[in-house]
Amino acid sequence: MNKKLVIFDLDGTLLNTIDDLAVSANYALRQHGYPEHDLPAYRYFVGNGITKLIERALPEAERCEPTILQLREEFVGYYQRHKTDLTRPYPGIPELLSHLSAKGIQLAVASNKYHQGTVELIRHYFGTDLFKVVLGQRGHIPAKPDPAIVYEILHLTGITPADALYIGDSGVDMQTARRSGITSIGVSWGFRPRQELTENGACHIVDRPEEIIRYL
Repeated sequence: MNKKLVIFDLDGTLLNTIDDLAVSANYALRQHGYPEHDLPAYRYFVGNGITKLIERALPEAERCEPTILQLREEFVGYYQRHKTDLTRPYPGIPELLSHLSAKGIQLAVASNKYHQGTVELIRHYFGTDLFKVVLGQRGHIPAKPDPAIVYEILHLTGITPADALYIGDSGVDMQTARRSGITSIGVSWGFRPRQELTENGACHIVDRPEEIIRYL
């Protein structure tokens, strides 16, 4: 294969963000007297955007739109101030990105994290030169697994689905790739179990970032 574009998910793929997401969500819950959750629970709350994260974290009887939106605002305010407290790139990711860039492969991010947070995290950890396109969730664009965000990246880069790879850590990511007509690589170091990747049609699964190079 000679791929020209690699599209990455963010949370659980490039960056281990789970601690900062959990702390921020628990902060929002605590402000309103709702029970908090242990960190492992958040591995299954995340993946579909902040609104869905808050909905899943709330007690079922409290999952009404006004409450969800209020806690979402609390979450985002806290997370904006603390999103780099505990977050780190996964081992081997900076080296992989440098290698791909040096080979002339375009890099992009397609995340269900809100757009501002996505852009700021990429800039903080990876600078402004590595990624051609960085897109998070925006109100007018459907969230993954809808392929709209991937189609936008393909349009902006001028690359066809056949010349792209999509890399992520969840079933949502594998579904997104399939709906986009792009070869998918599931990563085992993220938030979801290997079985979820397999069940959602991962074309390949890797255990270390450097293994991705073989599929280019």
